[in-house]
Amino acid sequence: MATTHTGNRPFLKNSPFNAAREAAEAKFVPIPVGEQVLHERHGLGKVVALDGPRAVIVDFGGGNRRRVQLDSAKLEVL
Repeated sequence: MATTHTGNRPFLKNSPFNAAREAAEAKFVPIPVGEQVLHERHGLGKVVALDGPRAVIVDFGGGNRRRVQLDSAKLEVL
């Protein structure tokens, strides 16, 4: 029996899965560009760009730029 692909599923505004997704997105507080941060492994750095709602690009000096998740326990805003 062959299965058929139904394409994109419809978006349901009152789906309980949407509430969980929105709650997960709400906990991320963006770090402004230019803010200094401290990373457990890479040391002192400066936020140079935002990478979506969940991550930032940090310049740690010497051309060492890293993408760091905002929910990382290793990242601390100074």
